[in-house]
Amino acid sequence: MTLHTIPPVWDENSKVLILGSFPSVKSREEGFFYGHKQNRFWKVVANVCNCPVPKNIDEKKAMLLANGIAVWDVIHSCDIVGSSDSSIKNVVPNDIADIIQKSHIERIFTNGKKADELYKKYIEQTIGISAECLPSTSPANAVWTLEKLCEEWKIIQK
Repeated sequence: MTLHTIPPVWDENSKVLILGSFPSVKSREEGFFYGHKQNRFWKVVANVCNCPVPKNIDEKKAMLLANGIAVWDVIHSCDIVGSSDSSIKNVVPNDIADIIQKSHIERIFTNGKKADELYKKYIEQTIGISAECLPSTSPANAVWTLEKLCEEWKIIQK
């Protein structure tokens, strides 16, 4: 069983929550979300927010919070092989109710199909907010160019 040890990024002004599935091996090593150098999350969000791409964890947190964006993952713990979403088993979901109650979250987005599937299965009923699925920023989702991802992800700022 692998435990999620990265705390969520949010504050009372957060309006949008972006949920991934579970941190990659690189993210777990770095201690922050989307730590794999090939993951396009930070480039996409910076583009959507019209900000420079953040270079370190403090800059990443500051960019998210300045733009009303909260980030966390659906899974609290699971069995996973490496960073493979398809290997995820024995899911224990994160409790996102606290974030919802103490912020101004109006919309929830999932980063990829696996996060969306897990959100719908484990969390949506208790929270009562439907999530909108965005194409994954993972390097495994090579079909999507950076430009196409940026275009699709613009919805988070509307």
